[in-house]
Amino acid sequence: MVRSLWSGATGMNAQQTNVDTIANNLANVNSVGYKAQVAQFKSLLYQNLQSITTTANGDPKPTTSQVGLGVRTSSINQIFRQGSLLDADSDTAFAIEGDGFFAVRGDDNQIFYTRNGDFTWAIGVGNRMTLTNADGMPVLNTEGRAIIVPAGMVASNLSITEDGQICYPDELNNPQPIGEQIGTFQFNNPSGLRRVGDTLFEVTDASGRVINEATNDDVDRSRIIQGYLEGSNVQVANEMVNLIVAQRAYEMNSKSITTSDSMLEVANNLKR
Repeated sequence: MVRSLWSGATGMNAQQTNVDTIANNLANVNSVGYKAQVAQFKSLLYQNLQSITTTANGDPKPTTSQVGLGVRTSSINQIFRQGSLLDADSDTAFAIEGDGFFAVRGDDNQIFYTRNGDFTWAIGVGNRMTLTNADGMPVLNTEGRAIIVPAGMVASNLSITEDGQICYPDELNNPQPIGEQIGTFQFNNPSGLRRVGDTLFEVTDASGRVINEATNDDVDRSRIIQGYLEGSNVQVANEMVNLIVAQRAYEMNSKSITTSDSMLEVANNLKR
């Protein structure tokens, strides 16, 4: 019965993590570019109470007794399903249709990847505009450099093609590429990316190397859509159902502890 107490406790801990994960998904249902998470579980070691033996005649006796020792959280996986495209008023709102990621550079020169295309033009040295995200991190082009446009250009006149080319109108008001292209990048296993915050990810050994869509013809290239943002891919109805299931599982594990406690109380009172 002591074993059942510990099994119930491990189940409660696992379901608490599950509830926390679902709650975080629901909290970010309106976060741009947010990717839902799902908790995965695995059994702890099983204890052999009786091994497979043979009878006195040497015949096999295929009976064994194993009892589980509970459960634990094995991983929290990222779900990179495409989110809905939401209309945005900003000219620097970009949504990715496909498997690609934008790349941004942090203060320590570390590169992060995101599906959140809520960008803005920031004024830098020499009144030259740099494309950055909401936190001021510069967005990188296909060569891994910050995107800086020549001085004198009007931000509202800049447009982006579906392959990320930044264009500015000429004398005849026809958009012409200015030599900068927003980079999009893919990974063989995006689920292996490490989450940094809610919408930023960094490369790990599990995700594999970065694949630059502009220089690799073996991948399906993503489309960049100006004037739209990719919404969260959280399905509220599914998350609510999963939350109810997790709460009931937590309650069942709690009941197993209560039942074991009652059985121990009966055993302790047998002498009276």
